[in-house]
Amino acid sequence: MSFFRDRVDLMTGYEPGEQPIPGAKVIKLNTNENPYPPSPLAVNALRNMDIEALRLYPDPFSGAVRKAVSGILNVAEDRIIVGNGSDDLLAMIIRACCGPGRPAVYPMPTYVLYRTLAQIQEADVIEIPFDDDYRLPFEELVEAQGAVTIIASPNSPSGTVTPAPVLDELASKLSGVLVIDEAYTDFAEENALELAAKHENVIILRTLSKGYSLAGIRVGFGVACPALMEGLFKVKDSYNVSAMGCAIAAAAISDQDYKKANAEKVKRSREKLASALVGLGFRIWPSQANFLLARPPDGNAEYIYKYLKSKGILVRYFKQPRLEDKLRISIGTDEQNFILVRTISGLLG
Repeated sequence: MSFFRDRVDLMTGYEPGEQPIPGAKVIKLNTNENPYPPSPLAVNALRNMDIEALRLYPDPFSGAVRKAVSGILNVAEDRIIVGNGSDDLLAMIIRACCGPGRPAVYPMPTYVLYRTLAQIQEADVIEIPFDDDYRLPFEELVEAQGAVTIIASPNSPSGTVTPAPVLDELASKLSGVLVIDEAYTDFAEENALELAAKHENVIILRTLSKGYSLAGIRVGFGVACPALMEGLFKVKDSYNVSAMGCAIAAAAISDQDYKKANAEKVKRSREKLASALVGLGFRIWPSQANFLLARPPDGNAEYIYKYLKSKGILVRYFKQPRLEDKLRISIGTDEQNFILVRTISGLLG
């Protein structure tokens, strides 16, 4: 006997990247965390947190975060929605828009949580292959006409960006919602934020997990027109972001200079690591994120992944079609990246 719906019994849950035991001495390059600490302003917000606030429910609309985002991005507060990470926002969108006969559409390989969220809603899932260079399968996406079409830009695991003019044209040809997932935009050379003001069917998602070094507090936000916001607010959890998360996030958003300086360090390290891996015979895709998609010279990605793990270095390996011969490697500090390259070099002889 099962307690669950048939769809839940049949589906496979999302598998997060491996988390080491607290205190374990590892170099963690598998879940795309920022290798640098969060803004001192965010740290002070945590230290100075009013304990009385922990007794009370938080602001249901995360007003402090909306105000901070509005000031930085020059977007009206009524066009901003805050979530418990951008994953929470993705769940809201799928819950509000998808279901039987209302498919979720996206190119693959990409963030596999999209599939999980759609399956929970018993929505059809249409996965359209990228080519080997991760160019957007434009015509196929238009033909599919999803209730929701999701494009990660930069994409994970490739790190590649879809140019804003391409996304602009795609939005104009879709009858459903176009979600542009910009989780890694702080490390990219361009973004598509302006499309949220231009198109009523576009929502831009961002997170504080990557550029702001705040993966542990789970705060993200979306930008869209008020008509989209109306439906999403209907399905969001009542108090979906904690008082602590709101206070820390608002402080971090206000410190743009710190965030940008760390992002520049990551980008410089990304280029150095890519060059070093190319020198070892790897194929590297042109990433604008804080990670690299890397194919070893012999395609023996799983073997290298296991070897690195035995040496206390965690990278991400996806045992799935088109990724089984590749590794996704988060950008660490220059010291961490040096140890990674030295270890791989020793293995390859």
